This record gives sequence, structure tokens and C-alpha cells, in this order.
Amino acid sequence: MLYYYAFTGHKHGLDRVKRAAVVLNKLRDNGIETMLLVNDFRAGLVAREFGVPESVTIETIQDIDAIAEIGDSVIIDSPEDDHGRLVKYCSDFKSVFRFAQSADDKSIHGETMLRINCDDEECISSIIVDDVYFEEHKKEERTLFFLGDSDADKIILNHADFFKDNRMELLLGHYFYVKYEDDLKKIFDTLHEPEEYIDLICSSKRVVTASFQTALEASVARAEVIFIDINIISNEEKELLKLLKVIMIISFDNNKYKQLIIDSVPLKPTMVGRSDTIIEKLINRL
Repeated sequence: MLYYYAFTGHKHGLDRVKRAAVVLNKLRDNGIETMLLVNDFRAGLVAREFGVPESVTIETIQDIDAIAEIGDSVIIDSPEDDHGRLVKYCSDFKSVFRFAQSADDKSIHGETMLRINCDDEECISSIIVDDVYFEEHKKEERTLFFLGDSDADKIILNHADFFKDNRMELLLGHYFYVKYEDDLKKIFDTLHEPEEYIDLICSSKRVVTASFQTALEASVARAEVIFIDINIISNEEKELLKLLKVIMIISFDNNKYKQLIIDSVPLKPTMVGRSDTIIEKLINRL
């Protein structure tokens, strides 16, 4: 059995679940028995929308071995401190894979690292995008805004003038609450439900987002992508977005955004490939 632990929660969003779904669906297609581990029940429900039929809820990274057994394999996508638990995992489990959290994050106990800048056979690429975004899609003349799956600090409301000045349609996050949606209706003429995520990312001509994973997916789907940098992603992730010709603006800079729209966001061939090679490397190490 392979277990995939994706750190989730209403303050952390669901980017890791979207990556996990790609990997788990492909592994399952290759006949490998898998299970998704998440931190909250809601994340497991969302994972079903992305094709993952089952999940188990655990508290933290330290509880992985409460579910996984000796001889199983584990993929860990989490920024949490494992408090020394990783050494036990690498000893007990057949294979352990871990997503690097920074450029300096190295393998500690022999686990295989998944990293953005993977230039040797010792690691595996962590740039994971679902095949659906590589397909041809008819584009609609819309500017779609997706902050992320959570907005605990009410960032959107705090920058209401930015959105009132620019015609955008809002894609709601899965962790948005009903009362919050009522406030957002005063800012946006059009609100889309979270369940429409894949269709809207694929079909929107322009996507504005603060989600790294969404920026990758929209770029692969050949949208014009503008990334709002609110200091929640790593420098490595920022550098990758620059390589993909994703336009970045600091916070909600209205003047910069308007100038971008006048100049038009450039479309460049994507450098991101399908995830088949990543899956093949994972299977070879199981």
C-alpha cells in the first residue's frame, strides 16, 4: 500500500490535494493500491471531485504510522516539523518520498526528495499538473480570479476597490463560508462555485490567482496568467513562474494590473510536461 499525506486545512488551502490527486489517480491506473491522508474531512470530500475515491483523516505528520504499516510506502507533502518522526518512517516503510519545502531542503534519512529544481536521478520533479489542462479547450472572454481555497484573513474584502475597478469573475474557494459569500456578492457580479474549478481554469482566457498550483494549471491550459504575490510561496516557486512567463504583481497593485491589461499578458509555450515521467520514477522506487 502507498499512502500519500497532504497537509490541508481551512488556513492552508488545497493545492497539495490537487497534486496528490494527479499522482494517486495515475498510480491507481498502474495497479498500485493507494490511500490519501489529509488533516480534515472536507479536504477528503474535495479530493473526490478530483477522482480520489477515499481518504483518511489524521491530525498531523506524526500520525502517519497510526495508519500506514511496516513495509508500506509513503509520500509526504507537508511543511510541518516531524519532531524526529521521519527517521522512524524511513526505517519502517519500504519507500519514503518527501516534497522539498525550500531550495535548501535536503534528504535527511535517505528519503527521496520531490523538488522543483530536480537535475539529477536522486530526486523527482515536484511540478505536477493534471493531464486535463494539457488538452485543447475553447476559451471564454473572461477574467477569472481565484485567490485560493481559503481566505481566513479576508484578503479579498480588504482589497475590494481592486476588484471593483477591474472586471473579474470570482471562483470561490472550498473553504469560503456562506456569510462570506454574501459579502463577496457586493464586489463581484459573477461568482462561480468551487466545483466548477477544472472547467473554469481550462476555459478562461485570463486567470488571476495567488495560488501557485492554479498558476501552473492555468499556464499549461494556455491562459493568460497573472500571479498576485502576497508572500505565501517560496522563491523557487516564484522563479518557476517567471520561467513560465507568468506575470507577477506585488499584492493588489491596481496601477500595475491596469498597465498589464493594456499591454496584454504574453502567451509562451509551456515548459511543464505531463506527469507520466514522474509517476514512472515513483513506481521504479517502490
